[in-house]
Amino acid sequence: MLDRRKFLKQTSVASLGGLMLSKVPMAFGPNASMPSPGVQLFTFFNVIDDDVKGTLKKIAAAGYKNIESAFSKKGGYYGMKPKEFAAMLKDLGLAWKSHHVLGAPFKLPPGAKLPTTPDGKPMTIPPMLNLQDNFQQLVDEAAEGGVEYLVCANTPINTMDDIKGSIKVLNKTAEQAKKAGLEFAYHNHDAEFRAVEGKIPYEIFLAETDPKLVKMELDLAWVVKGGTDPVELFKKHPGRFPLWHVKDLDKERNNILPLGEGTIDFKPIFKAALTAGMKYIFIEHDMPADPFKSIQTSIKNLKQLSVG
Repeated sequence: MLDRRKFLKQTSVASLGGLMLSKVPMAFGPNASMPSPGVQLFTFFNVIDDDVKGTLKKIAAAGYKNIESAFSKKGGYYGMKPKEFAAMLKDLGLAWKSHHVLGAPFKLPPGAKLPTTPDGKPMTIPPMLNLQDNFQQLVDEAAEGGVEYLVCANTPINTMDDIKGSIKVLNKTAEQAKKAGLEFAYHNHDAEFRAVEGKIPYEIFLAETDPKLVKMELDLAWVVKGGTDPVELFKKHPGRFPLWHVKDLDKERNNILPLGEGTIDFKPIFKAALTAGMKYIFIEHDMPADPFKSIQTSIKNLKQLSVG
């Protein structure tokens, strides 16, 4: 299995007719309802660039309404300019809510190799912009496309100096995002919950980024794998988690599965959605064998995750 963080490490990014669920009652508490379902396009990393429009059509047909874009082997926004990609989504009845960008430059670690394509050839990765060097351009492009949220997908956290540098980049980007009319957020993996020089990076991020400007996109599976209870995070930092990534894990927390096919108990997490300030959820499955089957399974199980 190649999850996002492993992919980002391997590619040096780390060191990347359906069901209308908007009114489905959820375990959110009184008078709360499930937002329209969204999907993170990293789920389709291995297939989307072969047929961008066709892939998006299938996503819409599965019942998804909101899109969070990610990295593309074509570069840019799946080979398009922001306005062009936004127009394609609109024509398909999809809303472009969020976009992932890198926090730091692409550097292939010594001895590391790029993942291979299905035919066994080394994957080619186009130059990718990052917030450390290109934050203003990335903010401007997101604003041009009409995206609501710009999200830092990954940033260096191996040392305390890395963490301090990353916090500086996040705060600086958030200020410019606000000026451009954007919301800004940070997306976690499980590594943020492992101590670095005796401190937990995610706790430092929460404490030292501006809570009014830097929101959090909480990847529920990774936070659970990291040994932290999402509900406790919501209680300590209410309203700071407007974006959620939703996927499941097996009992050993080693393999990613579609929502509802693993062992994570989502009901108490969703019940705390109002405390979290949750606004959008994005189904994600890192490098699945069959991404279309995965999102179909997840949306079916999402509907069934009701108060009951």
